[in-house]
Parts: sequence; C-alpha cells; structure tokens
Amino acid sequence: MKQQLNTNRVSAKPKRSLGQNFIINENFLSNLNKNISSDSETTIIEIGPGKGALTNYLVKKNFESLYLIEKDYELSIQLKNNFKENKKIKILNEDALNYNFMSFYSCNNVIIIGNLPFNVSTQLLFKWLEEKKWPPFYKKMILMFQKEVAERITSKHNHKNYSRISVASQARCKVKSIVTAPSSIFFPKPKVDGVILEFTPILKYKEIDFQLLLNVLKLSFSQRRKKIKNNLYKYTDILEKLGINQNLRAENITVDEYCKIVKML
Repeated sequence: MKQQLNTNRVSAKPKRSLGQNFIINENFLSNLNKNISSDSETTIIEIGPGKGALTNYLVKKNFESLYLIEKDYELSIQLKNNFKENKKIKILNEDALNYNFMSFYSCNNVIIIGNLPFNVSTQLLFKWLEEKKWPPFYKKMILMFQKEVAERITSKHNHKNYSRISVASQARCKVKSIVTAPSSIFFPKPKVDGVILEFTPILKYKEIDFQLLLNVLKLSFSQRRKKIKNNLYKYTDILEKLGINQNLRAENITVDEYCKIVKML
C-alpha cells in the first residue's frame, strides 16, 4: 500500500536541540488512533504534540479534557491558534520532564499519549513510573520509544535485552507493544525505527519501595556479566532465604524475584 504523507504539517524546521521528529504518515496516525480508547470522562494528556498531527485525530474522540504539553514555544502558539475554538483543549507551554502532574489525580481515566523525543524518552518513563502514589494518576500510557529501548522495556528474564528498565517497567505496569514506527514515517528521518508501547499500571507490587527496587537493580545490573552473589553480596542471606541460585546473573532473575528481595530489605 502506498504511504500517505502530509508534508504540510512539517513546514517549520524541526529543532534538533529538542529532538523533534514529526510523524508525517497518515496511515500510521490513523492506525495509532484506533488503538487509543476514550469516553466522555477521559482526560487525555498528549506529550509533545508538535504541530498537531496526532492531535487532529484525538480531537475527534470522546473526552472530558485534552491537555497538550508542548515545550517548543512557537509550536505551542500555533497549537493555541489551531484549537482556540475548542474549550475542552488546553495547551501548556511546558517541559514535561519538569512539569508537576499532581493536579491530574483529581481527574478521571487519565491517558498519557506521546511521540516522545528519543533523547528524553526513558527519563520521562521513569518520571511516571516513580510516582509515589500507586496506582498513579494515569490509567494508561501510550508512548513512543526507540526500537532498541522498547525491546529492553518489554524483554523477559534470561534474555540479553533484559535490564534495569525491563524490571522497573514490568514491576509497575503491564507492558505490550502496539505498533512499530519505521523511521520513514518521521520528518526528519531518524537513524532508527520506533515502537509504540502501551503501559497499564498493575497493583501486584504496589507495596514495595520502588526507589529501593531501583537501587537493587542498579547494583544488580552494574556489572551484568558477574554473578548475582558478587553484585548483591550485601544481600546473600536474603537470596538464600528465597532460594535464588546465587550463581545466576542479573538477567536470570525474574521481576517477581527482584520484588521479593526488596520486600525483605
């Protein structure tokens, strides 16, 4: 099928400093939009809407409010002009990394959607995973990542891609891949493909100290070729009590086992 492109949406020169890569493929946007469910009580937060390529699809959905958080001042002004007639749409000229999302705890059914710049995608993910209150303010996140990062996030134990971000993400959320985003759908075209992931918060490990889990993971994966008894030598008694083979490596320990270690600290 011939790709349908809309180059009118990228007339402004993308800013490399902000990691801007605009989606210009209408088929991709339409497919992504079909994977986003909402109703009249949904609050949608779109991170980095750019010139509004995906926003133009989101505005046709049922929702209570739509927040567009755009760091680029010029683009935020353009978005305000484009959607000034719709009182349900609020444009915030903010950096999502520094933005305080606490006010959204009073909203119903919050969905975060974002074509995240690859250079800050993991920072934003950890910001939302590290919410002190769990379950968090959002019911779902639908986010773009560089393909290599997405593979690490979704990887299971006993795999080379399994890492700190795998355990952290899966201890907080059910994660699934929705659609691949080939580099050809972006302008400018990046060197790598992207993947859209869906995150749905889970409660199984809500009682664990998440910051403590991150500390344990940092120790565990600091030298991933070393055996767990070396990286977690301070906790060998706990490993023994849990029946975890201390000759295994960090990538062989399951999410559940890491969470059990943290519970016993």
